[in-house]
This record gives sequence, C-alpha cells and structure tokens, in this order.
Amino acid sequence: MWILTLSQRLGRLVGPLLVVLLVAVAAGGCRGGDGGGAAEGQERAGSENGAEDADGADDEEEAVPVALASIGRGRIESVLRFSTNLEAESQVQVLSEASREVVQLLVEEGDKVRRGAVLLRLEDDAQRTELGRIEGQLTKARRELERNENLFNQQLISEQAFNDARYDVEQLELALADAERELSYTEVRAPISGTVTQRMVKVGDHVTINQHLFDIIDFDSIVARVYVPEKELSRLAEGQTARITAQALGSEERFGAIDRIAPVVDSRSGTVKVTVAIPAEEGLLPGMYVSVELVTAVHEDALLVPKRALVYDDDQLFVFRLVEGERVERLLIRPVLEDRDNIEPAGELSAGDRIVVAGQAGLKDGSLVRDVEAQVEAGEQTAG
Repeated sequence: MWILTLSQRLGRLVGPLLVVLLVAVAAGGCRGGDGGGAAEGQERAGSENGAEDADGADDEEEAVPVALASIGRGRIESVLRFSTNLEAESQVQVLSEASREVVQLLVEEGDKVRRGAVLLRLEDDAQRTELGRIEGQLTKARRELERNENLFNQQLISEQAFNDARYDVEQLELALADAERELSYTEVRAPISGTVTQRMVKVGDHVTINQHLFDIIDFDSIVARVYVPEKELSRLAEGQTARITAQALGSEERFGAIDRIAPVVDSRSGTVKVTVAIPAEEGLLPGMYVSVELVTAVHEDALLVPKRALVYDDDQLFVFRLVEGERVERLLIRPVLEDRDNIEPAGELSAGDRIVVAGQAGLKDGSLVRDVEAQVEAGEQTAG
C-alpha cells in the first residue's frame, strides 16, 4: 500500500513538468522560425534589388570607339603588277669566219656602230694574192672566149671548142667569188646597229673559225616580257602605258608601252605573253630586275574609299557608314576600280560620307559609335 501510494504521488508531480517542458520547446522553435524567415526575406529582397540594378545597367548601351574619315574624290588607276628581268630583242655575238691573226682593232667597248661597220681586220695577204691570181686568169679566159666566139660565128672552130672556152670562164668566175668571200672574212663587220658591250680579243691574237669576238646590243630594243593571266586579256591593248621601276636605280618611275600581245594562251600556265617596249632614253639595261605596272584604266574624278575601311565577308566587301547621329549602317560595296590604297565604289556612297576606317572589326549594323580622333582633337583644343 505504501509503495503504490508513492508511485501515484510521483505521477502527479511528473505530469505537470512534462507539460511545461513541451511548451518551452515549442516556444523556442517558433522564435527560431521567425528569425530564419526574416533573414530569408532580407536575402530575397536583396537579390531582387540586385537584379533590378543589373537590368538598369544593361539598358545603358556603350558606344564603340572608332576612327572615322570622310570620303573624297581623286584620281584612281587600275593596274596589273609583274616582276621580270629586262632583255634586248636585238643582240648578237660576233664570231670569226676565218682563222687568222688580228692586225687591227677599230672599235672598243661602249662604241656605237652601224650595221656593216668594220670592227677589226685580220691578216689578209694570202687572200689578196689568191684574189689577184684568179682575177688575172679570168681576164685571160674572157679574152679567149671572145676570140672563140668570133671564130665560131665564122664557123672556123667547132661548137665543142666554143663551149669549152665558155665553161672555163664560168669556173673562174666562181673561183673569183670564192676568193672575194675569203678576203671579206678578214674584215669582221657589225651585223646589226648598236653598242659594243664586250670585246673578247686584242691585236696579235690568232683567232679561229667561230671564235667569239664581240657582243653588240641595240639598246633601242630593250623589252620587258611579262605573262598576264588570260582573264585579264580583255583589259590589254597595244600602246597602253607601262610604268617600270628598277630596284637598282631607286624609286624613280620610267615609262614604256605595250608593243605586242601574243595571239595564243599558254595552256600549261593559262597566261599570255605581253612584250613591253622601253625607249633607250629611259636608261635601263638588259638583265636589270624591274617591276612592271600595266595601266589598264584611269578615272580622274572618282570616289575614293580607303581599303583600310573595308570589311571582308566571304567574297563580298562592306563598309560601315555613319548615320543617325552616332550610329552606323553596314553597307555592301561593289568595286569599279582599285589601286594599292583605294577602291572606287559603283555608287553606294557619296562624297562627304563618313565611314569607319579603324575599329570596325566588332561592329554590327546599327551599332552606337564614338569618334576617338574627334574626342582627342576636342581635348587638345580645350587644353589649348
């Protein structure tokens, strides 16, 4: 009985305590949940404010820094450029036609000679002697033929005797021609008009047949031969101007003209041989390495678009033109002529248009731009 009474008493005490503890725990959990919700609300609000700030920043478009230039007018040429070595069309090696000793030199390197002029003489005593002997025999034979002809007309000799006399004369005439030719070989003559560029012998030398004696070049026959792609053939014509620059003579331009255009196309290379004649007064020499520019068209008052303004897209060309204040438009360009620095457009632009010449790589149609060169100039004026 006593033990049962004690258990009942303890149950009466523990029950209220458990209730108190449960209430306390529930209160603490509520306070923690309110604090976490507040913090979460603050974070959410902060994120929303940050997003709104970022959206506001995106709404402000940044201008792309570029350099602008105005389109002007000027002269433009279409040219085809080549490199080659000059050569003389008329140049010869003078060879000996006899085996004799050189007894007289009449020209020196650098001398100008006419065709047929004597350049040197070889020993000719034997040739002159042989020529005199044959001339004497021929004179005698002709007299004999004349006498036999009179006798034959009087029927005092046979036809055979008359024909023999005529044959002797003919043979001696052939021998005379041979002797005269042999004597002529002792005088070496110029086969063309030109300038002696090289002398290979001196007085006292014994030359042999076909020995190289002189070189002669006609400097009025200097040419540059270039090979033009067949697709450019329609742009060429005889008489067109050619500009020549020789590296050995500096940057000064010399001038020639197209003299001939070959009537056939080389099937292996697809090119046409074009011969450019160069006057002697231009001072160019055979063998010089030169640059040749064939001027195929000239426009004196053309719109000039700098090539540095071009944007290449596949096989098309574009420029960015300034429009609507500080924005640009992407404009397709169709070239008419082009030179080293500029192109002439077909009509898409006008004089005075401002186009982007630097910084266009990242631009798009309608991009906002700012002219950095104008800003620099404005700053310098303000500082001044």
